[in-house]
Amino acid sequence: MDGVRPADETVLSMVAEHLSTATGRPWQAGDGMAKGPGSLAVRLGARHTGSPAHLDLDFVLNVDRPGDTTISDCVTGYGATVTESLDRAITMWLGTTAGALLELAVQDGSHAAHFAPGDPDGFPGWHAIHGGIIGWGTGDEHDAVQRWAVQHVLLPHLAPALKGAFDREHLVGLKAFFGGGREGGRDGEPGGPGGKGTETAEIQVNGARHEAASRALAELDWPRPAGGLSYARTFVLLVHQE
Repeated sequence: MDGVRPADETVLSMVAEHLSTATGRPWQAGDGMAKGPGSLAVRLGARHTGSPAHLDLDFVLNVDRPGDTTISDCVTGYGATVTESLDRAITMWLGTTAGALLELAVQDGSHAAHFAPGDPDGFPGWHAIHGGIIGWGTGDEHDAVQRWAVQHVLLPHLAPALKGAFDREHLVGLKAFFGGGREGGRDGEPGGPGGKGTETAEIQVNGARHEAASRALAELDWPRPAGGLSYARTFVLLVHQE
């Protein structure tokens, strides 16, 4: 995909439009942010890739205290044009990361699921808000990893690797991105037995890759399609310790 990313204010207007639709309340772009109801806002983070379809987004839960209430994440969209790709990137972010953060504000289960500190499917010792699970890919098994992630809990498997990894006692963002497969069709063609294989498994803690947790994710038995590609993305907000 070729093209140039629109101006920041245009991108923020896209973010504000998506958030307005999702929340049923007005968000407005201006002064370098998409400003929502109360203390909520979204800012564009420093761009760490050259891709026009890549967004670094900082969700600020309290604009008066951004230092300890900002959750950063990044997302890349795909499409025929830059605008289409950015729109899809925002949609993916909204369905995972932003959903968990919006749920913190309303706490009624409308945007994400809650797990108590003692829930066996949650994160031991923490109240967790689990955002949606988004999937994409190619071929007949394009949704295989997403379906697996819906049916299998991640947090209890990741918790041991994340012990002692957090530098604050509240508002810890965990992003999981994983999947892969084999591109092409027949042997020697993309997606066949001789096609190019690929795999990725990454856990980010407040926007930074965590190696031990990423290895723990890679060791789980999620599907590796033999033909086509399948990926999943989700986000969990650890609100506070028990």
